[in-house]
Amino acid sequence: MISVVVPTLGRPSLAVLLDALAAQVDELPDPEILLVDDRGDTAGELAVPGALSAYAKVLTGPGAGPAAARNLGRRAARSPWIVFLDDDVVPAADWARRLVADLAVGDRVGGVQGRVEVPLPADRRPTDWERGTAGLAVGAWITADMAYRRAALAEVAGFDERFPRAYREDAELAHRVRRAGWNLVRGQRSVTHPVRPEDRWVSLRVQRGNADDALLRRLYGPTWREDLDLPPGRRPRHVAVTAAGAVAVVAAALSRTTTGTPRRVLGAVAAAGAAGWAAGTAEFAGARIAPGPRTADEVTTMLLTSALIPPLAVTHWLRGWWRARGERPGAAG
Repeated sequence: MISVVVPTLGRPSLAVLLDALAAQVDELPDPEILLVDDRGDTAGELAVPGALSAYAKVLTGPGAGPAAARNLGRRAARSPWIVFLDDDVVPAADWARRLVADLAVGDRVGGVQGRVEVPLPADRRPTDWERGTAGLAVGAWITADMAYRRAALAEVAGFDERFPRAYREDAELAHRVRRAGWNLVRGQRSVTHPVRPEDRWVSLRVQRGNADDALLRRLYGPTWREDLDLPPGRRPRHVAVTAAGAVAVVAAALSRTTTGTPRRVLGAVAAAGAAGWAAGTAEFAGARIAPGPRTADEVTTMLLTSALIPPLAVTHWLRGWWRARGERPGAAG
């Protein structure tokens, strides 16, 4: 028996996922499909294909994010294996057959990750947002397609609901599962994760994830990235660029209230800070523009957001650090 848990916000992509599951559900042993409608008070009826109607159940989530929605599905699941799928992936035609083979593993394997493929444009270089989505293809233990033994999830109390976004909650769970003595492996099944359309400001909105990074730092200490198999980030550079800009602004303001040597010194400090801010911002923008399509719209977006991201990232980090004071490792959900 296999349970498939899909947290959803009712996006159109859900219909594509359900159609793909319906086409191969008969290849799953005694399947159970649990759809967690996480729209909170706005939850409505979800359309389930007829081929899935005998296996599917719709649960109303708390509207508290994917970690809480997956925990609801986990608690309702009856199978020894629980497969988590995001509502915007498309399982390959042989996904069910390969899933059954993936789960034929040793008793101490607590989780098996599927392969995630992100289609990118063939006729141009990918945008910054497209490259960010493509990172899912090399991510470790992401719940776009991740199967866990119910016993392993129960031992660590499931997802930590202190992580409210679709960000880091899966890596944090995997870390606790491995610390509990379970092994995690990669399987052969695959899903496609299309790049969803977004506006030019999406890179600013995703900076809210820095608050979750701050929580991880509180929980697991300075080696949290290595411990959770996460790539290095740019936060130290963002801090340096933000500090340089702040020094420039403060020194320039103070210089207007003084005369003589102090004014000259403050002016020099302001100029140095401004130069540091400009150099850091230019390096960041260049690193994002170089691998992209370099269209006028993309270059403009990268220039604008590269100036705004460092202070925004630092602000979210500090907010998360303050909110996470006193937090301790362990699931809270």
